[in-house]
Amino acid sequence: MKKIPFFDEEVIEFTTLETKCVYLDDKRMQMSYKYVNECSSSLVSTLTRQGWRRFGKYFSRPSCKACSECVSLRVDVKKFRFGKSARRVIKKNKNTKSILTKPSLSQDRLELYEKYHKYMQDKRGWDYYPINSESYDDLYIKGASTFAKEIDYYIKNRLVGVDLIDIVDDGISSIYFYYDPDFKDFSLGRYSLYEQIKLAYDMGLSWIYLGYSVKDCESLNYKLSYKPHQKLHNLPSMDEEPIWS
Repeated sequence: MKKIPFFDEEVIEFTTLETKCVYLDDKRMQMSYKYVNECSSSLVSTLTRQGWRRFGKYFSRPSCKACSECVSLRVDVKKFRFGKSARRVIKKNKNTKSILTKPSLSQDRLELYEKYHKYMQDKRGWDYYPINSESYDDLYIKGASTFAKEIDYYIKNRLVGVDLIDIVDDGISSIYFYYDPDFKDFSLGRYSLYEQIKLAYDMGLSWIYLGYSVKDCESLNYKLSYKPHQKLHNLPSMDEEPIWS
């Protein structure tokens, strides 16, 4: 573990030991982390472009020695076109209400988060870890500053989806989305991404940073279908330029 100065912040860096990969059964994984107690908009923008993912005050990025299956993607907002499938999803949600606000903690969010993860445990075999106020706060509320936002989705005044995002200087970083499985027929995951694209376009931003895609992982390979997109081709240090194409 080491401390390094960057911008006006102190960044603490560390890397985990190798463990079994959570995405691919036959692989091992290793993660690098940066802890930033008070992160500025400049730093979160730089780290997002370099392929880091923020959860709370921690930024993470795969650093696996023998595998490069995790690939960072960003969708080109200005070139994206809403095809027939997208328009059908948008039509299904014509009565879905969205509210852009600051990330917040509440009992209905905790219950919705739990419900979603129990559903994904049954559907895709996700490991289930109970959430509480403290852990939710660590993951989604702490470190939010002014760049973090939340888009809440309501159907008939019922909270059915929560989309956690960072607004960076050239785009939107899509952090995490969870929804009510009782409303799975509304394709809320896809709809939330389309709403991100429209929001970024209205704000004059160029990219939606989707995090990692993994071709052979069902929970992550859907991201490849959103085109046009660019892939990150290096793992730049803090003073290096990222290579996207």
